[in-house]
Amino acid sequence: MKYSLLFAALASILIVMMIGFFTFREALPAFRDIGLGKLLTESVWRPGQGQYGILAMIIGSGLVTAGAVILGVPLAIGCAIFLSEIAHPKVRAIVKPCVELLAGIPSVVYGLFGMVIIVPIVRGIDVPGNTGFGLFSASIVLAVMILPTITSVAEHAIRSVPKEFREGSLAMGATKWETIQKVIIPGARSGIISAIVLGLGRALGETIAMIMVIGNSVIIPAASTGNPLSIFLSRARTLTGNIAVEINYATGLHESALFATGVILFVLIMIVNSSAKYLMSRGKLEKSY
Repeated sequence: MKYSLLFAALASILIVMMIGFFTFREALPAFRDIGLGKLLTESVWRPGQGQYGILAMIIGSGLVTAGAVILGVPLAIGCAIFLSEIAHPKVRAIVKPCVELLAGIPSVVYGLFGMVIIVPIVRGIDVPGNTGFGLFSASIVLAVMILPTITSVAEHAIRSVPKEFREGSLAMGATKWETIQKVIIPGARSGIISAIVLGLGRALGETIAMIMVIGNSVIIPAASTGNPLSIFLSRARTLTGNIAVEINYATGLHESALFATGVILFVLIMIVNSSAKYLMSRGKLEKSY
């Protein structure tokens, strides 16, 4: 039994290594013929003319992720505080499964929701060239998608704060809200940050819903008016969307460049997940003192 469980654990490591090896092997021709520097720094993606810059997609992925974090994190942290510190057990028994259910909804359903509900609303913003499809619509959809991840991890972090902290603060005369604001949230800071980082990794890897609402134009997003926030009404394309849209007909160096995009995305997500694990372990270490 012990060896069966060990095999199961090793199998997951082997699968990750095989995926990484296969993706890197297929990307090697692109790294060799195009070069990592050109891939990362050039903004023009025209495979038919031998131009393979993915800078526009990197910026698109970064902006939509930033938008989702800005919109989703306050909602998720507020929900986590409510569930862990304020909600009556009966209310919590209703709200928590609903939040968790969001994690099980297929991303294509989020995309349909975005196309039918979010895009027409965003289209109503009176800005030249605004079609509704773009970074803002994608950020709203993505904010909802990362909500369960951040809420669950942050709630666990808040519940892990020792009860002596709460009791000590209340005994000193602090109110419930002052205890949450000045004792519990600082005590769960590392866990909350790691929850945000995990949500960020989830946002970076999302594909189908983004393809459906972001517009899929390979351009560097730019503000269409004097207001810099109008940049979020610009169309864009993400790294994941670039692979999903073109991999079916790509051949030769074009196909290899898409695998190289996957390698870069793989590395980015590994960095994000490793950062989250480091922060979580740091939080546990701080609590042990």
